[in-house]
Amino acid sequence: MRGTPPTVPPEAVNVGRDLGALPVETIESKGGWQPVNFAELWRYRELLFFFAWRDIKVRYKQTELGAAWAILQPLATTGVFVLLFQMLMGSGKEPTTPGVPYALSTFCGTVVWQLFADGVSRSGESLLGGTHLITKVYFPRVFLPLSSILTCLVDFAVAFAALLVMMVCFGRAPAWTIVAFPLFALFAAAAALSIGLWLSALSAMYRDFRYVQPFVIRIGMFVSPVVYATAGISDALPPWAMFLYGLNPMAGAIEGARWALFGESALPGLVLIPSALATALLLVGGMFFFRRMEQTIADVI
Repeated sequence: MRGTPPTVPPEAVNVGRDLGALPVETIESKGGWQPVNFAELWRYRELLFFFAWRDIKVRYKQTELGAAWAILQPLATTGVFVLLFQMLMGSGKEPTTPGVPYALSTFCGTVVWQLFADGVSRSGESLLGGTHLITKVYFPRVFLPLSSILTCLVDFAVAFAALLVMMVCFGRAPAWTIVAFPLFALFAAAAALSIGLWLSALSAMYRDFRYVQPFVIRIGMFVSPVVYATAGISDALPPWAMFLYGLNPMAGAIEGARWALFGESALPGLVLIPSALATALLLVGGMFFFRRMEQTIADVI
C-alpha cells in the first residue's frame, strides 16, 4: 500500500520562487593586469569593518595594558634616543625641529613612524594569516591588508592623544596648522598600504619575503627623519640629494606631521612633493600587482 505523497507547504514554494528570482553572479579569474574593482569593494564594505573589528579584538584580547602598548613603544624609543643624543652631542644640541624640544620632536616622529611600521608589518602578513578564509570563500582579498591598516589607525589615535598630553607638559600649544595633521596621518597610512600590498602578495607566493619585512622596517627608521629632523641635514645636502631623500615616503609624512603640529617652519615642499609622488606610484603599482597575484594566491598559499 502506497502512502500519500508529501505535500509541500505554500511557504516553501514562495521561498523557492524568491531564491530563483535572485541574481546569479559568476566569479571567474581574469587574465592580465586588472584595476581594482571599487564597485565591488563598496558592495562588500561591511566585511571590511568586520575584519578590522576582529583584528582589534584579537589584538587586545587577554592583555593587561591593552591600548597602552600604543603609547609605551614610541615613548620608550623616544627616551632611549633622548639619552643617547644628550650623551653624544650634549643637551640642547640634539638634531631637533627648530624651536621644538628634542623629546617632543622625536616623539611626534616616532608616533607617525609607528603607524607606518605596524601597518607594513601587519598588512604584509595579512594574506598568510587569512589562509583559512582565502581557500574557502570568495571576498575581495585586498580587504585583509586594508583592514590591518585600519586597526593601526586605532593605535595611532591613542598615541596621538598621548602626544597632545606631552605638548601640554612641555607648555606648548598646537599651531593652527594642526587641522592638516589628519592628512599626514592618512599619508603615512597610504605609504604603509602601498608597501603592504607588495609584501603581502609576495609573501604569499614566496615565503622568503616574510623575512624582508623586519629588515625594511629596521633600515627605514634610520633613513627617515624619526629621531632627527630634516632641517639638520638639509644644509649639508645639495637640492638633488634632498630630492632623492624625499623619495622616501615617510620623509614627507613625518616632516609634514611636525609642521602641522608645531608650525615652527614652512611646509617642507622639497621633501613633501617627491614623497607624495613616490607614495602614489607605489600605491597604484601595488594595487595592480596585488590584483594580478590575487588570481593565483588561493592555489599556492
